[in-house]
Amino acid sequence: MAEADAVIVGSGVNGLVAAAELALAGWSVVLVEREPNIGGFIATEERTLPGYLHDTYSSWHPLFVSGPAYARLGELLHRHGLEYRNTEEWVTASVADDGRVTLAHRDPRRTAEDFAHDEDRAAYLAALGRLGDNMVAIGGLMSGELRSPAVFRPAAALLRGGGRRGVERWVRSVATSGRGYTRTEFRGDEVDHLFAPWLLHAGLSPDHASGAFLMTLLAAGLHGVGVPVVAGGAGRFLDAFTSLLTTTGVRVETGTRADRILVEQGRAVGVASGGRVFRARRAVLASVTPTALYGTLLPQGAVRSELRDEARRFRYGRAAMQIHVALSQPLGWRDPRLNTIPIVHLSDGSGSTGIACAEAEAGLLPRRPTVVVGQQYVLDSSRVPPGAAALWLQLQEVPFTPRGDSAGELDTAQGWTPELAQGYADRVLNRIARHAPDLPGKVLAVDVIAPPDLTRRNPNAVDGDPYGGSVELDQSFLWRPLPSPGRHATDIRGLWHIGASTHPGPGLGGVSGHMVATTLTTGARFARLPRLSAGRRIRG
Repeated sequence: MAEADAVIVGSGVNGLVAAAELALAGWSVVLVEREPNIGGFIATEERTLPGYLHDTYSSWHPLFVSGPAYARLGELLHRHGLEYRNTEEWVTASVADDGRVTLAHRDPRRTAEDFAHDEDRAAYLAALGRLGDNMVAIGGLMSGELRSPAVFRPAAALLRGGGRRGVERWVRSVATSGRGYTRTEFRGDEVDHLFAPWLLHAGLSPDHASGAFLMTLLAAGLHGVGVPVVAGGAGRFLDAFTSLLTTTGVRVETGTRADRILVEQGRAVGVASGGRVFRARRAVLASVTPTALYGTLLPQGAVRSELRDEARRFRYGRAAMQIHVALSQPLGWRDPRLNTIPIVHLSDGSGSTGIACAEAEAGLLPRRPTVVVGQQYVLDSSRVPPGAAALWLQLQEVPFTPRGDSAGELDTAQGWTPELAQGYADRVLNRIARHAPDLPGKVLAVDVIAPPDLTRRNPNAVDGDPYGGSVELDQSFLWRPLPSPGRHATDIRGLWHIGASTHPGPGLGGVSGHMVATTLTTGARFARLPRLSAGRRIRG
């Protein structure tokens, strides 16, 4: 039997952050991970051909480098080998079916210069300015316990900054969809074209509430910190954490499935795995879904039946896919400006992305999926052989259990067979080829990761949802992870819930792990995000 101050279940980014911060505060820590390797949805593999390093799942780190976990651990991680590659130029673009291209630059003014209407340029810069002026307060809300007295500090700061009308404006943005926001605030379609597809990265669709708030936050993040990727692949991020955890004495137990959380006299006292027990003197942190925590890990009778019922009704969102492509040479886009842009979305904006989301949520394979085209090699050439290239493709609008194909071309009767996955990948590659006609002649190998593969890799990706559960408004903010608790401290003393299923939700930021570690080691009830303005720059 092992014993430590804290036992952490799950080694995704939140588990890693919590383990590191607790250990740096002098706690002894055991980190329990089901898989043979740490990282959750962080990995780098030669999935196609030797010499091609693909970030298997997540890749981009703007949320991490702009958040409180990086503020606490960044310098240490860099000492342990972490390096980032980034750009100070054009960071993202959207390409419509008719070939129309809209681009975003690190400089928001350069971005706005290409808008067709003067009033849209002014409205865009004003929105970023309001966010920058209030970022400390908003950061306090996004990185703090919303059901604690400490929430009054950032709320009061918001009130001082903009008065009652200013606060109402922020609340209204949380209740407004991205489509509604761009229709209301902008005459042209550039902002919608650029940032409606980015809402998919937050688990939303253009028609979900809170899209207005997140659209501005995402835009500010791209201008402020860019799209940093880890030099040599995201796996190097894990190497740096492994080195840091080793030097701080964290005991990492991989290949160890948590079977149940031990509860004695209303307090969490450890984790059982097979015939092994890991005792926790002070805290157990579980980076799992509410379904797993309240459905299988906790013993019957440990929590109120109402909580178990809420966990049973916790909803999961759309599934996702990853496609990795090894190329003999970089793509030749019809619009040559796209040749050096790290992230390109194939989307008409809210129109096509909204339709694809609706099709996926109806159980259909979208006819015109939004394609996230990652060109990490333009930032980090070490990932591919000299002169070669690779594509990191993400599809965030697919059903876990397909009931049909919107285009009427693919047979879905047997679910996600290898043939269906390859057929859908061909549709995606054909969409790219419309805008980069030389693609077919440069493809050397393709690797497809279907929704069931995501679930097999990470049990938190229930039904292929990589975001730990639907992030619609009723499952976000005050109501994440569940309506009753709405916080990271559970009803069981010493048991803390972290991960994408908890506030502030999904994304490779490590915020919930940082929040809980901060609370446990300092007693603070919220952690402040660093100020992020439209002019802020973080370089690799």
